[in-house]
Amino acid sequence: MFIEIRGVGFINKGAELMLHAALQKARSVFPDARYVMAPGTDGSGAPYLQRARLGLYQKAWQWRYGVQWGDLAKVAPARLREKFGVVLDSEIDLVLDAAGFAYSDQWGAHNTQELARASRRWKRHGTKVILLPQAFGPFETEATRKAAREFVEHADLVCARDRISYENLTAVAGEQEKIRIYPDFTNLVQGVVPTGFDTRNQRFCLIPNHRMVDKTNSATATAYLPLLVAIASHLKARNAGPFLLVHGDEGDRRLAEQVSEAAGGIPIVEEPDPLAIKGILGTCRGSVSSRFHGLVSALSQGVPSLATSWSHKYEMLFADYGISEGVLEVNSDHTAVRRKLDALLDPATADGLRGQLLERSAAIKQEAEKMWQAVFAVAGSPAAGESPGAHEPTANRPPP
Repeated sequence: MFIEIRGVGFINKGAELMLHAALQKARSVFPDARYVMAPGTDGSGAPYLQRARLGLYQKAWQWRYGVQWGDLAKVAPARLREKFGVVLDSEIDLVLDAAGFAYSDQWGAHNTQELARASRRWKRHGTKVILLPQAFGPFETEATRKAAREFVEHADLVCARDRISYENLTAVAGEQEKIRIYPDFTNLVQGVVPTGFDTRNQRFCLIPNHRMVDKTNSATATAYLPLLVAIASHLKARNAGPFLLVHGDEGDRRLAEQVSEAAGGIPIVEEPDPLAIKGILGTCRGSVSSRFHGLVSALSQGVPSLATSWSHKYEMLFADYGISEGVLEVNSDHTAVRRKLDALLDPATADGLRGQLLERSAAIKQEAEKMWQAVFAVAGSPAAGESPGAHEPTANRPPP
């Protein structure tokens, strides 16, 4: 059995965490399957060495000019492809798409159209297609609406990560039993605290995201860096042990360096292992994050957190945990932000919030487990404990 994990990579730690989460769960149910990923160059999100370390086979896959050039690998005998770990698209039995947030007008039409083209091929090959929980939409252009309608048609299960994503999908494809709402599934992954991490002096985590600059309006983009500096400076003045954690790529690193310098030398932590990043976040007293999976890793471990937002997925995540007021308005008065930080630093307030978050986390983790049961039912695993239609699409989430 060949199972492809797609839409993930190694530059963004959230995407890499989703890859680990999907592999861990799938391998627990299909231990003898061969796991496949589309290749990339060293400068891409899927370089060979990173894929090889996880034991991933290479899919012959390359779209150019609307043509799938990976089909040329068919001319190589099967035994030769096997020697080099190359798998044809037509050999894939199950596709698990864990893109996180790729199919939306915010990224243009390319990603959504690519998935629509690929889903047509998979339908012809008899490949089962499951879109794991992720944010979808908005789909307001004719190009993305048409493509979204098509990939939903050809998929076997589509998991929206929140109510707005569900509504974005059903607005173009109609309500269907196979479109469900399930939470992000990285909350089930256990983090590991790396050896040598300074838990005594690094207690409050700040995670920047350059998407707050290139995916927002000019007013928000301009106000973002001063806000981070004000937060870091206040936490430093309160002796809260602030540190900056690089959760993304070079753009995030540059922001971290700017904040550190402006705030008088806040430590910067760069950790290549996403499981270690989750472990680090679990040790923190609090966090302010602009990265979605940094927030999931913190909140799911009961760490009181604040967020900035450039997509509806942040507001929906905080609604799930019952703390909608924790999403900051970037253009707001810094005094109001400092008051929210002070609340997180107050032991009594923080302890109460931590208990609330852990209670919500337990319920959300149950929903993530139900999602995997639905996935394995669709995939044909005897380990699945329910039929694919066991949940109504709007009834399988804890209420906000």
